[in-house]
Amino acid sequence: MKTLRRSIYGRWIGGVCAGIADYLGIDPTVIRLIWALLFFCGGTGLLAYVICWIGIPEESYTDSGSDRRLT
Repeated sequence: MKTLRRSIYGRWIGGVCAGIADYLGIDPTVIRLIWALLFFCGGTGLLAYVICWIGIPEESYTDSGSDRRLT
């Protein structure tokens, strides 16, 4: 069963975008671009990112697949 978790792999700041991308099965760059657009269009992206950073739990090493490598 899939659960939404902040990623510990491929993260830039808090792992929110990478975690959402893993959950949706898409490239993290797409999520990062959407977040950047939200940030520059009224600043709602920053507030939403902070809320997600606080609200979404971080995945543990046991949650992640064994085929993934730390980047």
